[in-house]
Amino acid sequence: MHPQMDTLPPFITFLEHSQVSPPPATVGCKSLPLTFFDIGCLSLPDPIVHTLFFYDFPITHTHFTQTLVPNLKQSLSITLQHFFPFAGKLTIFPTPSRTPEIRYVEGDSVAFTVAECNLDFNDLTGNHPRKCDKFYQLIPLLGRVAKASDGSVKIPVFSAQVTLFPDLGISIGMTNYHVLGDASTRFCFLKAWASVARSGGSDEPFLANGTLPIYDRLFKHPQLDESLLKSAKVETFNEEYQSPRLSGPTDKVRATFILTRTVINGLKKLVSTQLPTLAYVSSFTVACAYILNCFPNFDDNDEVVLFAFVVDCRSRMDPPIPSAYFGNCLMPCLNLARTTTLKEKKDS
Repeated sequence: MHPQMDTLPPFITFLEHSQVSPPPATVGCKSLPLTFFDIGCLSLPDPIVHTLFFYDFPITHTHFTQTLVPNLKQSLSITLQHFFPFAGKLTIFPTPSRTPEIRYVEGDSVAFTVAECNLDFNDLTGNHPRKCDKFYQLIPLLGRVAKASDGSVKIPVFSAQVTLFPDLGISIGMTNYHVLGDASTRFCFLKAWASVARSGGSDEPFLANGTLPIYDRLFKHPQLDESLLKSAKVETFNEEYQSPRLSGPTDKVRATFILTRTVINGLKKLVSTQLPTLAYVSSFTVACAYILNCFPNFDDNDEVVLFAFVVDCRSRMDPPIPSAYFGNCLMPCLNLARTTTLKEKKDS
């Protein structure tokens, strides 16, 4: 039974809870040590990533349960043999000096949930403000934490859920630990899964046209690893540790704001006019500046605003790291400003 089954609102019905493993004897026992990029994720206040995709795909309940779901499960199984960490467990050892790793052993699996939802599909996929609560049950929970015989703690790192909106579309929700990899890693995995699903269960198209993940640990900085292990306090992880999960009710809403090409070009022209010495003004720069300058509108108090984004370091390393590198390779970029300063610049 789903852990939150007795508290679910009436708009969601769970049809199936199963486990999906790579095909037998295709992976063996493998492990992937964490690098300092990954270890740092263990210290995050929320170490979980939630991803939700909607597909405008009119489909009946029968076709969904008898054709689409079996195809998604089979293609996921085949994909996992190339992306074994998704089916593995984050393994944290009782000795703090030993680097955590993602370990796969034969029989490990991914929690796969199938559900049906009676909410308004068009409302959920719109751009207007919608209550965050509506999305939470479309996101799967991670499996239970367990303790191994050697004293290590085993934490599931990935789960998936496909939800039917009868005759309108489907959603695919995924939950994973940050240590599993950044957006580039997740994109490679999704690209492979989609390729196998489209081919009807064969990985030949993906192998021919895709890029297999590179598991070589290309970052070797033992002192940095040790320092981050201490700050992550891995010794506090035990079998009673619970993975964070989304929960409601909440007063938060989710909305999408679109900056059209016309708006972006207008912002670029404005910046180039006011700062003619700039050699180049990118779309990303003006979009970030515009968003940052919107913050003072939300509060009349003089407060500090933190604006942050992350940068993929693969192409910025020396030597560069291949794009197919499996793991985290991100660095944060931060900017602090007071709302009064932003208002003054905005009004000047």
